[in-house]
Amino acid sequence: MKKNHKTLYEETTRFFDSMTSMKNDGYTFDEYTTVDGGHGRIETRRYAVTSDIDWLEDKENWPGLKSLGMVESIREINGESSQEKRYYISSLDCNAQVFGDAIRQHWGIENSVHWVLDIAFREDESRIRKGSGPENFAVIRHIALNLLKENTSFRGRIKSKRLNAAMDEKYLKNVIFG
Repeated sequence: MKKNHKTLYEETTRFFDSMTSMKNDGYTFDEYTTVDGGHGRIETRRYAVTSDIDWLEDKENWPGLKSLGMVESIREINGESSQEKRYYISSLDCNAQVFGDAIRQHWGIENSVHWVLDIAFREDESRIRKGSGPENFAVIRHIALNLLKENTSFRGRIKSKRLNAAMDEKYLKNVIFG
């Protein structure tokens, strides 16, 4: 959930910020906590989910909406701590562990796609900044990435497949048209 849906974001933020009192008022929450670390950091993630959403205005604008969720991440690196809260709408039932696993899987996929785009396409070095150019080229890169992933006629990493497509017109046609 992003702040561009101002009312939904603000209502959800207030709701989870007063979670303790909401529990006293009879609202139910499922909660789940994970702790992991490595490379000098410890990250604690606290997931909270509720399906008590009758109070939510405009919920009919979100077909399939079953629950609201919050992830509170606390990172400790070299003795310094930072905290972040993110909010979600979900079509999942009220199960914090399932919700947490879905969030982690989503970000794992998102991060791996970004990593491939940066390594194979050097996306972070792009100088395209004006108008719709950045979004248009991002779409083109995603299409190219998906075509290269689907093609099995050449074994290799995406970066190698991309280079091969640039140098071999026959392979390029195979990537595009199958």
